[in-house]
Formats: sequence, C-alpha cells, structure tokens
Amino acid sequence: MSESSSGELKFRNSATDWALRAVIFAVFVFFGGGKLKPDTNAAWIQLFNEIGFGQWFRYATGVVELLGAFLTLFPQTASAGLGVLGMTMLGAILIDAIVLRRSLDAVIPFAILCALIALWLRRRRV
Repeated sequence: MSESSSGELKFRNSATDWALRAVIFAVFVFFGGGKLKPDTNAAWIQLFNEIGFGQWFRYATGVVELLGAFLTLFPQTASAGLGVLGMTMLGAILIDAIVLRRSLDAVIPFAILCALIALWLRRRRV
C-alpha cells in the first residue's frame, strides 16, 4: 500500500493486490482443476458421491472455480471473480453443514470466504 501526493491510500493494482490475486488464482486453479480429473479413486469423486447430486455437480463446481480464478486474475474483472468464488465458498459451507452434517469441515471454506470478502472490501474502499 502506498500513499499518493493527495494523501489517499493506494492498493488497487499495487504489488500487494497482484500478489493476493495471484495466490487466489493458484489455489482455485489447483482445486478447481482437481475436480475435473477423471481418476476414479480421487477424493473429490468420493466427496461428491456423498453429497448425492451426481458427478455433474463436481464438474460444474470445478468449472465455476476455474472461471472465478481467471476472473480474479485480471484487475477489471477481479470483483466479479471474487464474487463467483465467494458464492462457491458459501455453497461449500452450506453443503458441509446441511447436506453432509459436518459443521467442523465448514471452517476452511468459511475462512476462505472471509479472506475473499476482506480482499473485495479492501479493493472497493480504495
């Protein structure tokens, strides 16, 4: 974060902003891409079988995560990408808590959701 001559704080498109968006991109490309792998012994296939919506839901979730990751990478579409990824994490929280009845497993998606919201609010503020 740097200060301009008018005393206004700068964050958007700073090195810190780029680094945070790059980390989000890498994380969601890793997990979103993992959902698209056809390995029959993969943990994602077993998890989505437990959820009970079918494997199409795994593919849809993977595609949405990849879309959100790529949208977050570019400054002009970062807010939309953060929104898409935030809604994905909200869905993960609800599925963990309501469908799978594993409230403790919802902690990680909740933490990620909080981080996405914090970055979105920070980008809006400046």
